[in-house]
Amino acid sequence: MITADSARRRYVAISFLTWLPVGLYLAPMVLLMLERGLSLGEVATIGAVYSVAIVVLELPTGGLSDVLGRRPVLLASAVTGLGGLLLLGLGGSLWPLAASALLRGVARALSSGPAEAWYVDAVHAAAGRDADLAPGLARGGMAASAAMAVGVLAGGTIPFLWPAGPGADVPGLAVPVLLAVVCQLALLVVVAVAMREPRAVRPGLGEVLRGVPDTVAAGLRLAGRDHVLVRLLFMSAVSGVALAVIELLTPAWMAVLAGGPGGGVLAYALVAAVGFAAGTAGNALSAPLTRWLGSPGRAVAVCLLAAALALAGLAGTASLSGVTGVVAAGTAYLLMFVGLGAMVAPVGQLLHDRVGAGERSTVLSVDSLVLQLGAGAGSPALGWLATARGPGAAFAVSALLLCPAALLLWHVPRRIRAGRLALVLRHGRPHLPARDRPREDRVPRP
Repeated sequence: MITADSARRRYVAISFLTWLPVGLYLAPMVLLMLERGLSLGEVATIGAVYSVAIVVLELPTGGLSDVLGRRPVLLASAVTGLGGLLLLGLGGSLWPLAASALLRGVARALSSGPAEAWYVDAVHAAAGRDADLAPGLARGGMAASAAMAVGVLAGGTIPFLWPAGPGADVPGLAVPVLLAVVCQLALLVVVAVAMREPRAVRPGLGEVLRGVPDTVAAGLRLAGRDHVLVRLLFMSAVSGVALAVIELLTPAWMAVLAGGPGGGVLAYALVAAVGFAAGTAGNALSAPLTRWLGSPGRAVAVCLLAAALALAGLAGTASLSGVTGVVAAGTAYLLMFVGLGAMVAPVGQLLHDRVGAGERSTVLSVDSLVLQLGAGAGSPALGWLATARGPGAAFAVSALLLCPAALLLWHVPRRIRAGRLALVLRHGRPHLPARDRPREDRVPRP
């Protein structure tokens, strides 16, 4: 058995290596596909393939992790992501690039939850269920944000420093993607070596095929029945709307504020880096903020209100232009991502206190799916509003949506009652391998 400190260090390393490849290919990806002859419509179609793969597979892969184990699923994610990045870096036409999007979407769905669930299970096994999860979850969030910041800066800078021209063996836009391949290979090695799980007889194919639907159903029942989880899922949905508005409107808006597309690219890169760095700082603030406010629910509420205030500030900067507008927008982004980063750990505390090991990955996948559905619904609706009324209106609406989520979470208790835990285990039990099934004599009786 590994110690809680060792589990935290391994979780931080896995979190960093999971998101570093994404940051590296995020900046040059669209331009790389356009350079290889794809139209904007084909690029959009490839993006849709990626999104659909995630939405369709999010829950089944979460259930697979709860039945088969965290490590095998994360290894499968690393291998699948490696194939997707190789196709993205080397593919020169529509179909290889579409296959890359499919593989990357499968990898993203597989990676949604297992690492965090493994960390929580390891800490509970080493230090008991009352162990403080916040420091490790916060450091994992810091590592993910730092990886994205480093990756985006490197991915946006390397193509401009790489030798261009007919004699270049590798196009500059492809170099960050190939570096992402190397990072993905490092992730595969780290997961294989560092992510230890108790030795146990793995379920056969038939048991897995029966167990995944049962586990998904149990996770959905728990997520829909527990009032705290319902509030957390509502928070994820409205957060997805806010993030979708940011991703949709920021590039074009930065170009307007900077006076042209050239300055807009630079402004967007700087603002994105500031946002990810602010997320890192926010994660560092989460533990002291939770202690100061006295509960993770209040910490999440304050973070949501800070993000709402920042979005309202973005709505106010819509009338500005030039350097003043860019600086004002950057300041608002800084506050927003500090808030979003600071709520990662307390949200994790609230969620993991409500679920057991048998449905942990499934509930994390439900949470991720709800966030994506919120983004999918909010993006076209608020995009239309921005077209009709300007970006300020879209930012204002997304700010208003965060406020009721904050109010709902202010008075949330942290711990689940023992009697309710027993009720969940008796009546909503997922299909589990024997090693994960709770001993009946350890289940508290009402």
